[in-house]
Amino acid sequence: MMLLNLTAVCKSFGAVIAADDVDLGVARGEALGIIGANGAGKSSLFNLVAGILKPDSGTIIFEDRDITRVSVRDRCIAGVGRSFQVPQPFESLSVFENLLVAAEYGIVPPPADPMELCADILRQTGLFARANQVAGSLTLLDRKRLELARAMATQPKLLLLDEIAGGLTEAECGQLVALIKKLHAEGVTIIWIEHVVHALLSVVTRLAVLEFGKKIADGEPKSVMAQPAVQRSYLGIDEEAMA
Repeated sequence: MMLLNLTAVCKSFGAVIAADDVDLGVARGEALGIIGANGAGKSSLFNLVAGILKPDSGTIIFEDRDITRVSVRDRCIAGVGRSFQVPQPFESLSVFENLLVAAEYGIVPPPADPMELCADILRQTGLFARANQVAGSLTLLDRKRLELARAMATQPKLLLLDEIAGGLTEAECGQLVALIKKLHAEGVTIIWIEHVVHALLSVVTRLAVLEFGKKIADGEPKSVMAQPAVQRSYLGIDEEAMA
């Protein structure tokens, strides 16, 4: 059963094309990875799904509901959660308060016990010991964990992860991947943009590739990565030139 459907979605900023007639379907419970060179349109695609951007044309359907022109908050309430490439916590609030804001304003009706929900998420993400720490003082790993925890606090059906492994050490990346795998195993549908490809491929079961806003490949990860067009676009490898 499809959870998300993008049909002929287009978005441009003057001469710059961010989404070029993109068709993309995501099944409930799926883990989809999206890769592409810098400027390929990956974050713009997330912003279109999350409602930060509105498409010039095309439709976005979530759970059989047309959300193409629906607000960011209403999409969040409907079950679309996301993290940002650069963590954006409320820096003057504590870690726990950051989660409470998400739980109390991102879920309608609010959970019966938002404090217990947030405490449980802090335990899952390894942030419980830092619950009372001011978010602005966190390390990069803990900021990434908080970014994920805040999205989790809205109890999303679809979780959009934007380069959440970027800037982390190998050990830190492994911790984050384990958490993402756990969320997926619990039934959360995931779309993950990532340049740390080995982390991405350890989680996703399907891979899509963007180039200048256009989807150029979509399918089983190893098969997609082996396609000459993908190797030219993303890895800079030209098999004909090397022959």
